[in-house]
Amino acid sequence: MDLYQIFKTNNPIIGVVHLLPLPTSPRWGGSLKAVIARAEQEATALAAGGVDGIIIENFFDAPFAKERVDPAVVSAMTLIVDRLKGMVMLPLGINVLRNDARSAMAIASCLEAQFIRVNVLTGIMATDQGLIEGKAHELLRYRRELGTEVGILADVLVKHARPLGTPNLTTAVQDTIERGLADAVILSGWATGSPPTKEDLELAAAAAVNTPVFIGSGASWENIAQLMPAADGVIVASSLKRKGKVEETIDPIRVSQFVEAARQTVKTKEKHKSVSSVKITK
Repeated sequence: MDLYQIFKTNNPIIGVVHLLPLPTSPRWGGSLKAVIARAEQEATALAAGGVDGIIIENFFDAPFAKERVDPAVVSAMTLIVDRLKGMVMLPLGINVLRNDARSAMAIASCLEAQFIRVNVLTGIMATDQGLIEGKAHELLRYRRELGTEVGILADVLVKHARPLGTPNLTTAVQDTIERGLADAVILSGWATGSPPTKEDLELAAAAAVNTPVFIGSGASWENIAQLMPAADGVIVASSLKRKGKVEETIDPIRVSQFVEAARQTVKTKEKHKSVSSVKITK
């Protein structure tokens, strides 16, 4: 996956718009206008704060459907993403929770969004929705049928889940890339707001070789200097909210603060890389 071609940087910062409950979800409030208004506000705040891309997900639809969501959810997300596309000039991604990658691919393809996030692309994960099986074969064939080049960012050992069998991060990363054909992999902590360890990121990066590795949760301006050197990009949500609380709206000041810290870390990383690559000759 050519990160620079999509995001105009090799170390993208991707903010997240958590949509309010959508039609047919348990907490649906009855007003799609309210959902759209908040989504527009959050996307604008993320863009103003300097992120390199935005991913839109039906975060507040919990408890989630295990696989296919209701058509009303797909319709609502398509409408919202189309509105956001006209407001912010940034690469957009789609995540249809809990694991409706096919619908995400359909939305992204029709609206010419650049990427999707897939929680379980390969393997089997035990979740609060039950056992979720990765269906990489269906998704990759569907992408080909649609004739699209939408990128697939796939979680490895996704949060809020446990793998069946012994978890082996190296094997999971390799299977996701080599057998699932993911364009990039995402590594998170065990839950929303929980970061992966630097050691796990380094292990994942070694296993991924030339495939980008994203931090998928728990990144904040306080810890990004420790985590970013081991990754190729970051997806960030909770720490950008007001007071750092996931149920709150995006805080533009926190976005700017995070972006500044992340970019400073990237500059330091690139400086060290260029210095280490210099050959000393006599």
